[in-house]
Amino acid sequence: MKTIRWGILGAGRIARKFASDFSLVEDAQLVAVGSRSQESADKFGEEFPVKYRHDSYEALAQNPEVDAIYIATPHNLHYENTLLCLQNNKAVLCEKPFAMNTRQTIEMISLAREKKVFLMEALWTKFHPHYKKMKEMVGDGTLGEIRSVLANFGFIPPEPVPARIFDPELGGGTLMDIGIYNVFMAMSVLGKPDHIDAVMTPASTGVDETCAVLFRYNNGALAQLFSTFSSNLATEVDICGSKGRIRLTSRFYETSSTVEYYPGRFDTKQIIPVEKEPGFGYQYEARHVNDCLRKGLTESDVVTFADTLLLIETLDKIRETAGIRYSSD
Repeated sequence: MKTIRWGILGAGRIARKFASDFSLVEDAQLVAVGSRSQESADKFGEEFPVKYRHDSYEALAQNPEVDAIYIATPHNLHYENTLLCLQNNKAVLCEKPFAMNTRQTIEMISLAREKKVFLMEALWTKFHPHYKKMKEMVGDGTLGEIRSVLANFGFIPPEPVPARIFDPELGGGTLMDIGIYNVFMAMSVLGKPDHIDAVMTPASTGVDETCAVLFRYNNGALAQLFSTFSSNLATEVDICGSKGRIRLTSRFYETSSTVEYYPGRFDTKQIIPVEKEPGFGYQYEARHVNDCLRKGLTESDVVTFADTLLLIETLDKIRETAGIRYSSD
């Protein structure tokens, strides 16, 4: 079985978490990193030994010893970074948000199809055991008919506040950074909303410091989604049906989350057992990409292009409704 050789484009916090989990990925090797300076690449390479330490993204994309690249740069760079890698025939796992808007997303997917090169959005939660258990319980009717989803994700950024949090040129704001998880979770169980209401409170830079979203469905179901950088929230999800309720505890998007099941109005909660592994949880999506590449696939059957398009189209609609704008629009 061929060892998949990986590179990481970007050398920041998420890149380091992904690299840390790579020791849990079988039949794969982290061989390269690409940064915008040699100093940054060397520092990363000292922490996570890699053979190739590139001082540019272009050098990483052109390295013939790299099969797949994980893109871990700020939101606004995902589009151009992905196109660069695809043009050099490198399989791509691109962090969320996949792009800044639907137009960019279509271009990225179109190039992947044209080049016949694998491309996937890194929605890591979709591969986590607690998420799969939740989907299983919803799918087998344990909760009955799903009537509502309540999702919240919020924190006060610690000092010094990372530039990407509030800078519009870096795709800052809560919706694209953390609110995307709320949207993803709601659509995972209720599907595409029939109607969207959304409002936001702007930060001094103009991006959304707080965003409240309401999904309305023609069958009467509702999803209330709230994201903020102005207060610390529970960061939990409640999925409520006619027969019971599931709560994904903090942090609902990570493997640390617990699945709590409430079968009735006043029943004591039941903790649903799920598999737990060491690490942050990035190993699951990396394993999936490796499986896809060994099968010769150019599109994931878990995070499909249709899934990615629906998510970004929904985010675009929320932004349009709430008045969240970026220069890339």
